[in-house]
Amino acid sequence: MSVTAEKKQEIITDNAQSKGDTGSPEVQVAILTERIRNLTEHFKDHHKDNHSRRGLLMMVNKRRSLLAYLKKTDVARYNSLIQKLGLRK
Repeated sequence: MSVTAEKKQEIITDNAQSKGDTGSPEVQVAILTERIRNLTEHFKDHHKDNHSRRGLLMMVNKRRSLLAYLKKTDVARYNSLIQKLGLRK
């Protein structure tokens, strides 16, 4: 269900703004997106797992807040991120 350390490191290197960047909104949104996708797959088999569903909703809300912040501060970075992650259609 969670993201492995290797996958997380790969996501960080793909989305980092500079070397050693782990806290930028782009990195945080990318990690949350991977965790959300993993949980979505989990719910296909375990549809009654309401405790994990609460965690999923919290992650979705956190991602939405980070995206709103990024859109407010730098629209170009926001547009490139949602295009890269395939979040908006």
